[in-house]
Amino acid sequence: MGIKERQSRQKEMLRQEILDAARELFIKEGYENVSMRKIAERIEYSPTTIYIYFKDKSDLLYHLCEETFAKLVKEFEKLGDDLSDPVAVLKKCGRIYIEFGLKYPNHYNVTFILCIEPDEARGKHLSEDSMGMKAFGYLRKIVQECVKQKKFREVDVETTSQALWSGVHGLTSLLIAHPEFPWVDRERLIDFTLDMMIEGLKA
Repeated sequence: MGIKERQSRQKEMLRQEILDAARELFIKEGYENVSMRKIAERIEYSPTTIYIYFKDKSDLLYHLCEETFAKLVKEFEKLGDDLSDPVAVLKKCGRIYIEFGLKYPNHYNVTFILCIEPDEARGKHLSEDSMGMKAFGYLRKIVQECVKQKKFREVDVETTSQALWSGVHGLTSLLIAHPEFPWVDRERLIDFTLDMMIEGLKA
């Protein structure tokens, strides 16, 4: 490994260390209560070092969320491009989403639950080229195919996609936030929830 490659690797490792420390602190103390200085103290670097990688705390939060969405999109992409049976793919997509949240609860909490995003960060998340919209676009594409193939009755694609996302998000959030609740078998609960939502849309 050459000097440039080694330096690039070290920079990426430090950038990831900053992200990991910020995520942990945001969860533990809340976004509003965490400063760039506090994050720097956690990793034992000066605040100046963090500003080399991130413009401000809002920018850091944006990249934390983009990292989470990128991981989620990568999981969705494992399903491939075959939509010959879009209903089956939609169910798999829902399960992937829930299992992702349960596997990465800290990522999920920061991205979807705990943080109150500044307006500028929220705007970037909603841009068409953001990883967040790419993740939602994947769901929308499958719903659209279900309608196109007449697997679903004539429904509004955008409304249906948002409703499905709301449903899987609700279950994921509850499973993460209340592990002590006497849940039934988790696999059975996930399957039942997905089936209930999808069956109600069928033609």
